[in-house]
Amino acid sequence: MTLSEIVKRAETIATDAHNGQFRRDGVVPYIEHPRTVVSRVGDNLDAQIVAWLHDVLEDCDVSEDELLKQGIPEKHVTAVRILTKTPGVSYDDYLECVASSELATQVKIADMISNLADNPSAKQLKKYGKGLERLTREL
Repeated sequence: MTLSEIVKRAETIATDAHNGQFRRDGVVPYIEHPRTVVSRVGDNLDAQIVAWLHDVLEDCDVSEDELLKQGIPEKHVTAVRILTKTPGVSYDDYLECVASSELATQVKIADMISNLADNPSAKQLKKYGKGLERLTREL
């Protein structure tokens, strides 16, 4: 399977997984968020795959094994896992883990920018500001 085909597969998986979910406003279908994140990673097909899938492990009934069985390569599944928040892990430790992966970092920056463009609360502004500062430190 080519990377372009895997991008399409990731889009289908994300669309199916997020079916029936909505953004904070309760109106916009959730899949619009991954679509926006994909648009922010540019032409990098590896990042597009991860961008489509970045919330499926955390917010949907999808496992890493299912992604692998559906043809998503291990390096992409690993980046999605890195982007998945683990209960009990501090935000700082989470950011350090994300920063350890160039692919996860690229997608997380796009994710934060997308969230900042979506009427964020003061708490979210502070959180994403801190996150962007950390993730762009080495750029």
